[in-house]
Amino acid sequence: MKDRIIKKLEDQIKTLTKTIEKGNEVHVSASSKEYIGMMEYKKEDEERIVQNLILDLKPRGVVVNMIPGLPAHILFMCVRYADYLNDADMLKSFIHVTIDGIKQVVKENSEDFEMLSFWLSNTYYFLNCLKQYSGEEEFMKYNTPSQNKNCLKHFDLSEYRQVLSDLAIRIYHQFILVMENNIQHMIVPGMLEYESLQGISGLKPTGFRKRSSSIDDTDTYTMTSILQQLSYFYSTMCQNGLDSELLKQAVKQLFFLIGAVTLNSLFLRKDMCSCRKGMQIRCNISYLEEWLKDKNLQSSNAKETLEPLSQAAWLLQVKKITDDDAKEICEHCTSLSTVQIVKILNSYTPIDDFEKRVTPSFVRKVQAMLNNREDGPQLMLDTKYHFQVTFPFTPSPHALEMIQVPSSFKLGFLTRV
Repeated sequence: MKDRIIKKLEDQIKTLTKTIEKGNEVHVSASSKEYIGMMEYKKEDEERIVQNLILDLKPRGVVVNMIPGLPAHILFMCVRYADYLNDADMLKSFIHVTIDGIKQVVKENSEDFEMLSFWLSNTYYFLNCLKQYSGEEEFMKYNTPSQNKNCLKHFDLSEYRQVLSDLAIRIYHQFILVMENNIQHMIVPGMLEYESLQGISGLKPTGFRKRSSSIDDTDTYTMTSILQQLSYFYSTMCQNGLDSELLKQAVKQLFFLIGAVTLNSLFLRKDMCSCRKGMQIRCNISYLEEWLKDKNLQSSNAKETLEPLSQAAWLLQVKKITDDDAKEICEHCTSLSTVQIVKILNSYTPIDDFEKRVTPSFVRKVQAMLNNREDGPQLMLDTKYHFQVTFPFTPSPHALEMIQVPSSFKLGFLTRV
């Protein structure tokens, strides 16, 4: 009886050992399979790829734990497969339907900041992949040896790089426009009208009634509103993997708008041209500078776009009586034109009896000192001005052979090669 039990146990151990060994063999063969960084697809699958990977993809559902620009990398792996087959028609057709798909998703979501951010990012990554794996020396030098093995073998796609670059520029401008439209109505209430400095709120310039506003007092935009909106833009761009250089350019454009809209409003509002309002503006600028520092965006040159507004705030606060005052104003206000400086001086309105209006003779003195300046007669800043966008080449560190397709993409009909 005892021997039978022992034999039975020994047989069970042998069976378990064989099962484990078999399992290990399967595991090793699966993990040791070498992928070469392509996605095998059939020509008739093109429309499904575009539908599932471009038109139906929702950024919020896929950005968590995803490598930046994953859809772009998958698209490029399909391009590599067509190149590997040396099939010019297949390759041309795939790139055309891909570009048309991106155009369509951008057109259908032209007011959706998250979608525009997502497809700006992916168009940029797709463009970079076409450069990185082009086989051209200027791009190959940034690759690892294994990445250079993944370069295109048969076709030169440089003409498509230009098409994608033009498309990326169009998406970028729409993306900027949507951000501007979302923040513009907050700028004057938050930067100029809202008074957060203690002791200012009860004071109004002498001779002015309280300015009526279309914004209800309980729903007034503040500096906090602007900072929160900027933070939403920033976090969305980061989640969608937008390249840091592109992100910096976008933030610089937004800061230019904030500075230009605030300054233009100041030129038109005598009730805002006081020493204490200058202090408030300077305080708000410091909040924006702190936001840049907090997001590590000091190298974006966004701060520099606020310089005209910063100088206007300084001009409201300084003494405006003696020749030395006039000289200091001329030396300091280099980002403001003569017309703009004179406008602020003439608009200056004391809040209380301790301040004095700027005398006409002092204004003439400043004008005389600025006579040699070569600047135009334009008073208002062009708030529609856009800095030229550049798309720097940033090689992807991700090895194509390691990229896997999440099941949420619904691309089960593709085969990882």
